[in-house]
Parts: sequence; structure tokens; C-alpha cells
Amino acid sequence: MLGSEERRQMVKVANLYHLNGWTQEQIAKRVGVSRPVISKLLQRAKEVGIVEVYIKDENSHTVDLELNLEKEFGLKDVVVVSTAGYTPEMRKKAVGQAGAYYLAKNLKDIKRLGISWGTTVAEVVKEYPYERREDVRIIPLEGGMGRQSVEIHANQLAYELSKKMNSTCSYLYTPAIVETEELKKHLMAMEEIEAVLEEGKTVDAALISIGNPHKESTLREIGYLKEMDLDNLRKVGVVGDIAFRFFDKFGEPTNHPINNKVIGISLEQLRAVQTVIAVVEGSHKVESVLGALKGNYLDVLIIDETTAALLLDKR
Repeated sequence: MLGSEERRQMVKVANLYHLNGWTQEQIAKRVGVSRPVISKLLQRAKEVGIVEVYIKDENSHTVDLELNLEKEFGLKDVVVVSTAGYTPEMRKKAVGQAGAYYLAKNLKDIKRLGISWGTTVAEVVKEYPYERREDVRIIPLEGGMGRQSVEIHANQLAYELSKKMNSTCSYLYTPAIVETEELKKHLMAMEEIEAVLEEGKTVDAALISIGNPHKESTLREIGYLKEMDLDNLRKVGVVGDIAFRFFDKFGEPTNHPINNKVIGISLEQLRAVQTVIAVVEGSHKVESVLGALKGNYLDVLIIDETTAALLLDKR
């Protein structure tokens, strides 16, 4: 039986070859496989009926969105998940499954994987298959301690993913946001904490999500942000956050006191990571994702179909 990811890849390759006029060699370089693999995919696409005289597939619209987003924002890869008629829970699960599949298939050159926090990243970890990846080390990109929503903290997700990979992980034994800048300086001077923060700067790839602090905000739900914080963030133009770091509609880090109390990777350091994989679900995050794209923080985007279409409308 043809899997959904294999079918998506066939449709994408067939579009590039038959509609965009790319050569097999060009497609092979773009996708990151050998030319014979592309040839086999094209042949298989004919055998299963994806390609006849024209390309027919219920996912052709999502493939168009993928190609347009890649071109518009200079991304290495985009996966648009078809979620028409899904409930919010089903959408998040579907995007999580796509993120897990993508990560599992693209770990070849990754030895140090950074992981952030949140419900969408947690869904990726939940959907990740059990396998042996002993050579991969998972590193939390920000702190995460406390009693509230422990299951979506970076430390917990690093641990859960390392169990599924049969690999190892580090732990950043601090809250993500501390009470004062003085406390932050004290904690960051501790040898174990400093060592994990240094690890976070040198990851080969990072798995993150993007939040909107103003709409359906997990930060607000678990108590990291109060009403006064939200009002202040709105006044300075914040549209989104990655790993507790806030940015404006141009993707620029905002000069807000809360940023000075975060223990974890900075946006500038994130931008320097070779491959940043963002997994996002929800149309309320359109402005947030757009800001992150303008800030050049992302290399790979895995996103639901509705939000993908809105991104192109609002660019």
C-alpha cells in the first residue's frame, strides 16, 4: 500500500518534472537524492496512476503550496499537510505525524539535535517511531522546570525523544524564564548549565514551533505571561515567539525586559543553526510564522494547509 509521505513525494517530483520542466538531475539535487531514485519515483507515479496525461492527486493543491512557499521564502523544504474537515486536535496530530516522519527521514547527517517546547513539538515526539539512533544526542534549547505542563517542556521532550531513538540527551536544569536578570546571571554561571547552553549553540539541526502570545497562547495558559506582559508585548509590536524569544512582524528581536530573563538559545543563535525545522499548526499563527520567515530563522516548514494558504495571501 502506498504511504501518504511516499505519495506526496511522488506528486511533488511529478509536478517539477512534468509541469515545471525540470530535468531529473535538477530534481535530484533539489530533493537531495540520486537521479536514479527520481527516475524510479516518476515511473512509480505512472504505475500507481498519479501521472497519466496529466497529474491527478487530491494533494496537488498542497504540492503547489509547498513549491510556492519554498520559492517565496527561500526555504530548503516545505511540507503542507492536507487537513480539510479536520478538528483542531486532528490537525495537530496530522502535522505532528508529518513532522515526525520528516525528522526520521532526514537524520542522516545530524548528530546533535536541538529541541524546543510546546504542544506541537510534543505531538511530533509523540508520533515519532521507536528506532535506534544511538549516535544522535538531543539537546533542549531552553530551560523548562516547574509543575505546570511539564509534558511540553524542552527537557521532558528531549528525554522522551531520546528514549524513542535509543539515544542520549542533555538537561537544562533551569526555568525557561526566571524572575530577575540577576538570577539569570547566577544560573548561567553554573558549570552544568553553561555547558548545555554551549551545546545548544552547536546543534546540527533544531526542531521548533512558533507561538502567537496574543491568540491561543500556551505561554499565557501555563502562566508564563500575565495580562500586563501581554499588553507590553503588544505595545512593542511583538507578533510571535520561538523558544520564549519574542520578535516583531519583521522578525526582529524585540527589546523587552522579558527577553533578558530567558535562559536558552537566542534568535541570533537560532539563525546560525544549519537546519531549523519548524512545525506549526493553526491559522492564528499566520502573522507569527510570517515574522519568523522574514527574520530568516527557518529552513524547513511543516504546516497545515489552511495556514500555508494564508501565508501566501498575506506575504
